[in-house]
Amino acid sequence: MRLDKYLKVSRIIKRRTVANEACDAGRVTINEKPAKASANVKVGDVIEIAFGNRSVKVEVLDVSETVKKDDAKDMYRYL
Repeated sequence: MRLDKYLKVSRIIKRRTVANEACDAGRVTINEKPAKASANVKVGDVIEIAFGNRSVKVEVLDVSETVKKDDAKDMYRYL
C-alpha cells in the first residue's frame, strides 16, 4: 500500500493530501530512510513523522485497504 494512503487509512494523518505534502517536504521516513508518498508500506516497517518540534514513531502491524474508525488504531503501534 502507498505510504500516503496508509497514513490516511490508519488515521495517523487525517487527510491524504496532508500526508502527501508531509512526504514531499521530507518529514516522513520509513526504516530511517526518507520516503516519498508512493513508497510501499509493509508489515514490520517503522514510520517516523516529524510534526513541527516533535516526532511520532510507529511500527506497522497491519495493512488494510479499508478500516473502521475504531479498528484504525490496531494498524500500528507507537514506539
